Amino acid sequence: MEKTGCAVVGGGPAGMMLGLLLARAGVQVTVLEKHADFLRDFRGDTVHPSTIRLIDELGLGQDFRQLPQSRLKNVAFPVPGGPPVTMGDFNALPPPYNYVAMMPQWDFLNFLAAAAAEEPGFTLLMSRTATGLVRNGGRVRGVRFRTPDGTQDELLADVVIATDGRHSVLRAAAGLAPKEFPVPFDTWWFRLPRYASETGEVAGIVPAFGPGEALLALFRNDYYQMGYLAAKGTDARIRAEGVEGFRRRVAALRPDLADRVDAIRSLDDLHWLDVRLNRLRSWHINGLLCIGDAAHAMSPAGGVGINLAIQDAVATAEYLAPALLRGRVSTEDLKKVERRRRLPTVIVQTVQRVMQRAVFVPIMTGKRSKAPAAALFFARHVPVFRTIIPRFIAFGPRPEHAPAFARRAEPQPQP
Repeated sequence: MEKTGCAVVGGGPAGMMLGLLLARAGVQVTVLEKHADFLRDFRGDTVHPSTIRLIDELGLGQDFRQLPQSRLKNVAFPVPGGPPVTMGDFNALPPPYNYVAMMPQWDFLNFLAAAAAEEPGFTLLMSRTATGLVRNGGRVRGVRFRTPDGTQDELLADVVIATDGRHSVLRAAAGLAPKEFPVPFDTWWFRLPRYASETGEVAGIVPAFGPGEALLALFRNDYYQMGYLAAKGTDARIRAEGVEGFRRRVAALRPDLADRVDAIRSLDDLHWLDVRLNRLRSWHINGLLCIGDAAHAMSPAGGVGINLAIQDAVATAEYLAPALLRGRVSTEDLKKVERRRRLPTVIVQTVQRVMQRAVFVPIMTGKRSKAPAAALFFARHVPVFRTIIPRFIAFGPRPEHAPAFARRAEPQPQP
């Protein structure tokens, strides 16, 4: 049985960022990650401008920009018989924070892990699966976990932070149940190749719509990351159609990509995401705080889930580091974090729910098979509309800055 200042359960973006920030404050922090590595495909692969700015404030910007990545510049809706209409142009934002970096999440997590490993108080334990909470005297005192050889162990801590995602084990162990909001669709992620003649500057996100379905194409340097959207509850029907049926769906939505749908070799190439939109009524109990998807699962609309989770991590470090250094984290300290981050969460989820009602519900029910006419009108004729969307996606409400104790100097980033 070991003892640490802060036990962070879950080595995703929020958990790794929180571990780095707390370690730079001088806190003894241990991150438990259930997998042996970070190599999972089709996790959120977007690093938003607010996070890029945070990385610059941490003095890590130059190393970050050396990682393989592409730059997402705009969101465009196709229009039959005419050129696509740009709904949001990230180039309108002040540089160098005028793009969304697209990179495999494992590269980003390894990057954060390497930076955190330079701090003497940081420990990362892989292949440790959280199984429950250690309680004593009405307070959470640590976390129970399973080791690689299958034995049970405990890690005691002054506070436990649950960053273990939308199916959080610790959230369930604490008896915290999220309020669920209806979501009309699920997503199936897969890849299609980009040919050599198509490589170059990444344009952005291009959706295509059909009755009861939609298809997103996220441009990468050497492939398209595709997201197929259909009504919630249709996974069994899609799989019953077989791979040929799914290929026909993709080709019908994007005839220009029909020449490469054979790259979908089997339905095992599809990564199904059961889309959830929820949030906890209370994010904490005595000794435990939930942040990120453990506190509020987000729709993939706008790709803002990672952005919001990392902002949670920054606020958590800011408010809890002084208490951790004193050796006592109170319930009031945990409430401060929740109060700081609840309003931005409510705003983002409200916007996502409005988008679902205005765009996705009519499409999934077959009432509409194209972008809303009102949105296209505003995008064409109201220039400020094209800056509102990227600003909201890039920074969101109440973006956080690196705490003073975590900042390091480096030369100014280049656009």
